[in-house]
Amino acid sequence: MRSGFVSLIGRPNVGKSTLLNSIIGKKVAITSDKPQTTRNIIQGIYNEDDTQIVFVDTPGIHKPNHKLGTYLNKQAYYSIDDVDVILMLVDANMGLGAGDKFIIERLKNVTKPVILIINKIDKISKEELLGKINEYKDLYNFSEIIPVSALKKDNVKTVIKVLKEYLPDSIQFYDKDDITNKSMEFLMGEIVREKVFELTDEEVPHSITAYIENVEKNKNNYVINGVIVVDRDSLKKIIIGKQGSKIKEISTRARIDIEELLGKKVYLELYVKTIKKWRDRESTLAEFGFTDFDK
Repeated sequence: MRSGFVSLIGRPNVGKSTLLNSIIGKKVAITSDKPQTTRNIIQGIYNEDDTQIVFVDTPGIHKPNHKLGTYLNKQAYYSIDDVDVILMLVDANMGLGAGDKFIIERLKNVTKPVILIINKIDKISKEELLGKINEYKDLYNFSEIIPVSALKKDNVKTVIKVLKEYLPDSIQFYDKDDITNKSMEFLMGEIVREKVFELTDEEVPHSITAYIENVEKNKNNYVINGVIVVDRDSLKKIIIGKQGSKIKEISTRARIDIEELLGKKVYLELYVKTIKKWRDRESTLAEFGFTDFDK
């Protein structure tokens, strides 16, 4: 059996989580146009009869300017050192930046296969794509270069086909029905957090988080209670919105994604909780597997 661990790395907003979701066929990692949306090492598990690929979705590598950024980089670096294959994603629609060069420099000490994924090819011409390929080939000896559109699922099957050639003969690490190493409650909490980012501007920092407080499973539906945690009342007012309009929209969008995840009708109720003292906040989030670093 071919099986192993594959790390998805790249600077923020290149589409790592979108590619992971496209491969798995379910939302196992949230997406957002805000940098550092991914704060946890999330594993997505792809299964075939003779293949199991454990994808490790990592925070975007970047030049950190606060404690959260430093921690996220450490998370991403760990994934480079402890996998069988590395997929480095770049955004075809953006120029080669300092962030890409920073990552490539880090990869020069790596001995395992590194495959370059040029994502968002639907936004550029074939001539531009050829230029991108040549540009990156000159910077690093990639094992393979694969152009894809993760959002439109173009060439995603090719990624799987190529990865199989580099995976070792090994054991099956997870059950064949598993799609992630995270609990459903964790995934649902992340979906709620994603919707907060979608519907709020920069005045809501990444220090907010969300978790699922209670799940009641009935014959034909789920009744779910979720909590959005903030550290000051001003953020609470923004997320609730005028006459509760904002949190109602957050709940509606989250419910649609959660129904797709669970395959059943969902009744979702959210409320916002302010935890001002760091110790109280830390213990609350730790209970649900979250860590926040904006002390």
